Amino acid sequence: MARLTRITTRSGDRGTTRLADGRKVAKDDPRIEALGAVDELASVLGVLLAEPLPPAIRRRLERVQHHLLDLGAEIALPGRAQLDPGAVARLERWQAALGRGLGPLEEFLLPGGCRPAALAHQARAVCRRAERRVAALERGHGPRPGPEPVRYLNRLSDLLFVLARRLNRIAGVPEPLWSPGGR
Repeated sequence: MARLTRITTRSGDRGTTRLADGRKVAKDDPRIEALGAVDELASVLGVLLAEPLPPAIRRRLERVQHHLLDLGAEIALPGRAQLDPGAVARLERWQAALGRGLGPLEEFLLPGGCRPAALAHQARAVCRRAERRVAALERGHGPRPGPEPVRYLNRLSDLLFVLARRLNRIAGVPEPLWSPGGR
């Protein structure tokens, strides 16, 4: 396990940083962009976790944060699977459980409702960006992460959408529906 002995190293003051394998790259290198997007997602989930949430949802979101750090390690060191192989299946089961009784959507939803639901929608949007950044690594040059990070982020963004719906239901807040033209 990595130990952080110093936070400020000044080594990045010229717009470069080092990857986990020691290679020096620009701060806007696609791998750094992907790692930053995953880090941002974990942080947005931290904001959601600062809200009052049902204990079961809290525990699962905390587990997701741990998975995101595992996923980041897999991006940082391609070829070394870090993400738990059962993580995607667990997300799928949790999403199915959250969705029970919500009913089908007849209109697009606007992000919002109660504060926790709005934060879940924000996390979903950040998750989609992280997914795009990680997927771009698959098409790029150099070491590529395996397929699990993209699969995990894809399922997680779907789950966060359903979670937002569930949180609005728990709070008794109607889901904000899109009205074409804002009518």
